[in-house]
This record gives sequence, structure tokens and C-alpha cells, in this order.
Amino acid sequence: MGLKFVPKVKVTDKHSLAVIYTPGVAAACLAIKENIDSSFDYTNRENTVGVFAFDYEKALKRAEFLKTSLNIDAVPIEISSDKKEDIKLVVENLEATFGAIDLSQISDFAEDIDFEVNIPVLVKPVSDLKEFFLCVSKNIFMLDLNKLTGTLGEQSLTLRKMSGGSIEAEYTKDKHIKPVGVVTEGSAVLGLGNIGAFAALPVMEGKSVLFSSLAGLSAIPICIKEQISDTFVKIVKLIGNSFSAINLEDIAAPRCFGIEKEIVKNLDIPVFHDDAHGTSVVVLAGIYNALKVTGKRLEDVKIVMSGAGAAGYTIAKLLLFAGAKNLIVCDREGALVSGGSYEKPNHIELSALTNPNGETGTLKEVIKKADVFIGVSAPNLLDENDIKNMAEKPIVFALANPTPEIMPEIAERAGAEVVATGRSDFKNQINNCLAFPGLFKGLLEHNVKKVTSEIKVNCAKALASAVSEDKLSKDYIIPDALDEKVVDIIAGAVRV
Repeated sequence: MGLKFVPKVKVTDKHSLAVIYTPGVAAACLAIKENIDSSFDYTNRENTVGVFAFDYEKALKRAEFLKTSLNIDAVPIEISSDKKEDIKLVVENLEATFGAIDLSQISDFAEDIDFEVNIPVLVKPVSDLKEFFLCVSKNIFMLDLNKLTGTLGEQSLTLRKMSGGSIEAEYTKDKHIKPVGVVTEGSAVLGLGNIGAFAALPVMEGKSVLFSSLAGLSAIPICIKEQISDTFVKIVKLIGNSFSAINLEDIAAPRCFGIEKEIVKNLDIPVFHDDAHGTSVVVLAGIYNALKVTGKRLEDVKIVMSGAGAAGYTIAKLLLFAGAKNLIVCDREGALVSGGSYEKPNHIELSALTNPNGETGTLKEVIKKADVFIGVSAPNLLDENDIKNMAEKPIVFALANPTPEIMPEIAERAGAEVVATGRSDFKNQINNCLAFPGLFKGLLEHNVKKVTSEIKVNCAKALASAVSEDKLSKDYIIPDALDEKVVDIIAGAVRV
């Protein structure tokens, strides 16, 4: 028996995906950015209590009590230190996640700590727990999201306000499995930038919904206020035993690379920065099939990328590992080239590994005669002439959201053979929700602790194979984001 974290409304089709996750979720993020208190309206924070103990089972039993007796969505958190400064650090930084904190299981260590938070913190018994925590449980009974009106953003706000966010705890007779922690500090949220931990919570809830809806995995959002890398890593290490795995989310490059490396080194569970790695798996799968359509080979083509951040860096590294030979990566200044002067570590590394012919110039200059363009950068960077200047049967992956580097109809009019974007309203959507649910399911089922490049390539090949040869075409190179068979296909590809 135990707790499972489940969606209040499941993702079942593209419309529900757009309302609960992206792009609709951005409206809730922006509302909270303007007014932190609105997080109690647009997330489940109002009914979520973090229960801390030095032993996970003790925290779980207390959380089960709060759920079964008071209908509070309590989250068990094991903290691996009894030092007062560590307890203070964790509690204060998780204020963005919870509406209240229960320290009754460690009261001897916490009762004289002065916590600088604006939420209730329980350190000793009270006569009325429900009143102390000020918790309010909301549930929505309108299961047909098509009845919502207005823009996607307006629909998203309406849904969240009625339901109190998008996830909740459920007491179950099934054996308890620690949830996946969807962890962020809010420095690079969707296309919204550094909006902080409070405003990031709707996205982390939405990601938790996807874990459950698509892969049947229990997942919880963990939003940490601290953005200094070493301190962020320390906090994650202190609570790491609370999770079966960690999905790092929406952390800005280049900090995300060092953060992931340090957490992987210190925790004995899978740790995966999905914005980077998940996207790279889906991009590689799409490229495999696009090359089949055009009759070209990865080792022969010239690939030009725009964007060297978290996604761009990992896509480039995976393409090279998979066999790409002529890859040029561009940042805002133009092509990265060996011997160039760069400050960011990821730019320095990519400049040494890519651009074997030493091409220089802007994106528009180096894209000439390219077979493949992959954009993970900014809107409207390319025009018809740029596509016409590419090689025959060019492949264009314009993945900037919500506005691509070039709109699909313009790229096709200019001669692009295969076009993909990151949007659900166009064909060939490159969406990382095709990768992470199955990947995490496979990691946990097969007890794999580390995501290697081999695993990512295997997952990409498996995802590409989900499009049968008889259905593969320029308009269908990647499965639908909600294709039910994808999760198990990728989970089966996760092997050490």
C-alpha cells in the first residue's frame, strides 16, 4: 500500500495535451510570475504538504495519514542530513513546491529553526491540522475539455482554477513505488526564460501528468528556489532518496550540464535532463527516417544546426556519436569553428568536435549546400532563398517554439523535401514526450542507473522503427506524440 501521484485530468488527445501542457500551460506560468500568490489558484500547491523525515518510510506513513484522514495531497520527502542548516536550506527552497511543510517527524531537530518562508511549517502538535495547513482539496468533474472556451491559455487557466492544478495524491493498495522527481529551478522554462521556481510549477505539474498519462509512472514536481549551481545540487542530493529517478527540467545552459553531471555522480538513481537528452533522441529518430525518405546517409550529409544551448549541444553530440561526419553548429554570431574564441564550455567543446572543413560565416552563409537543417534557436531565421541554397531534397527541422526558424509552408514552397517542427498543429512534430515516458519506464523496469549515448541511440532507432516502412513518407517520419505503442517500444530499447 502507499501513495501514487496521478493526474486530475489525463492527457488523451492533442487538445488535452495543449491545454494541460504546452502551449496552454504558459498562461498559468505568466500569471504566477506576475503574482506568486496565484500559484495557489493555478496549481495544486494549496492542497500540497511536504512531509519531511530522516527515513523515507516514516515520511510515507505520515503522508498516507494526511491523505486518508484529511484528504491532503502529502508528499513524503527524505532528507539525508540532521544538520539544522541543511534542514533550513531544504525547507526554504521547497517553499515554491508546497503550500505547507510538516516537520513533525523531525521536530526535535527543527523546532528552534527560524524558517524564512510564507507558508505554515508544523514543528509541534496542533489541535486542528487541516486548519493549520489551510489546505483546500479541489477536483474537476468536467472530463470533456472540449467544453472549455477561449484561447488555449484561457482554457488552461480555467481548468487549473477549477481543479486546483493538474495532479494529486491517491492512496492505493498497490505496492508503493517512489515517484519520479520532476526537478527544476525555473531558469529556462519553455520559451518563457528565467521565470523562477514558483512560476515553473504549472509546467512541472504538467510534466508529471505526462509521466502518468503516457507511461503509468507516479511523478511529482519539485521546484527549488536556489539557482546557484552548487547549492541547487546540494539540495537535490539532500532529498535524492525520495525519488525512483530524477527528471531535470528547464535548467538553463550551460549550467545544466554541470548540474546533471554532479547529481549523476552523487545519486544511485537515473538522472536525466529531458530538455536536452529527450529532445536529442526524438530529433535523431526523425533524422533517421527523413534520410530514408530522401535516400541519403547520415555519414554523407552536411548538417547545419542553429542553437548551441542545452538541446543543441546534446543533439550535436548524439548526431556525432551516431555517425554524422559533417556537422556545423551555429550560435548567434555564426558557425562555431576550431580555434575560435568562445566563453561557454559547450561552445568550446562543439567547436573542437564539429565543422571539419572549417567553414566560417553566418547561418545563412554556411547553410549553402547543406542536406539537413536543425533549428533549436529562434524564430524566423531563414527564408525561401536559404532553403533554395541547400542541397537537393533538403531536410528542414525548424524546432523553435512557438514560432519556428521558418514556417513549414514557406520551407516546402522553397523545395524542402521533409519538414518538421515542434508544434502539434503541423505534421512531423518533434516532441520530447515521445521519448521520456518510455525511457524512464525502461530505466526503472530494467534497473538501469545511467543514461548512456548507446541507450539514447537505441531509443532513437526504436522510435524511428515505430513508423512502418509502408507508412513512412515525407509527411510522416515520426509517430504521433500520443501513440500508445511508443512507450513500450522505447522502454524495450533501454538496455545496458
